[in-house]
Amino acid sequence: MQQTASIEALRQRVREWRAGGERVAFVPTMGNLHAGHMTLVEAAQKRAERCVVSIFVNPLQFAAGEDLESYPRTLAADWEKLAAAGVDLLFLPSVETIYPAGQAAQTRVEVPLISDMLCGASRPGHFAGVATVVCKLFNMVQPDLALFGEKDFQQLMVIRRMVADLAMPLQIVGVPTSREPDGLARSSRNGYLTEDERKRAPALYAALQMVAEGLKSAEPNPAELLSKAKKSLESSGFRPDYVEILSADDLQPAARGTSELVVLAAAYLGRARLIDNLRVSLSPSGD
Repeated sequence: MQQTASIEALRQRVREWRAGGERVAFVPTMGNLHAGHMTLVEAAQKRAERCVVSIFVNPLQFAAGEDLESYPRTLAADWEKLAAAGVDLLFLPSVETIYPAGQAAQTRVEVPLISDMLCGASRPGHFAGVATVVCKLFNMVQPDLALFGEKDFQQLMVIRRMVADLAMPLQIVGVPTSREPDGLARSSRNGYLTEDERKRAPALYAALQMVAEGLKSAEPNPAELLSKAKKSLESSGFRPDYVEILSADDLQPAARGTSELVVLAAAYLGRARLIDNLRVSLSPSGD
């Protein structure tokens, strides 16, 4: 596996691959890699001849008081995992490389409406930080496709909208959520959980499953299902941020007869803020 912090070296390598007729897949990460990240790498390698992974903890997407300084950084272990997986190039840009004019002077990329709800409402400016850094990374790597986990469903939708609106010449691929055997969605922030909290954490996915099953009933009551889910989370020691049922196509309120739904939730457990979602496919009649 090759490694570089230089945009020019990165682009030169990508040009060489392209000249040889090879497609390039890109997996952007913030490091502290786990099995969920490696499923993205595996999916990338199935879709393209070359795979580039970036590790960059993006300060622009952290608000004041969030865990930027304490976010786990495990570069040596990450390098070993990526090398063992056969990644072709690891891109390790510095903050100065990504934001040469400084963060305050940085041109921002904002995706309105979809960025202002759910996690965006709880973390103002977060998705502007995400969209900005992902846009810059796409311009640096210039991949044919980029892969993102569906666990961060709102993030995936924001990036897809940005790529469509800005006519970026690449494909965005969503990869199904990677889960622990007990159902907990894999996340770098799971490391914040205490032993007791880790035992209770699967209650988040269980609450989503309860809502999903209720939506498939003959006469679903969405408001009642959401209320039960929040109470279930509270009884497990969570502090729910939101639990919502929305259209899976555009994250708008689901109209009557909508057949593709997504149940999304975010909740605090100790110092960890966990997110998860579950897609629900209904017949046109709702049964």
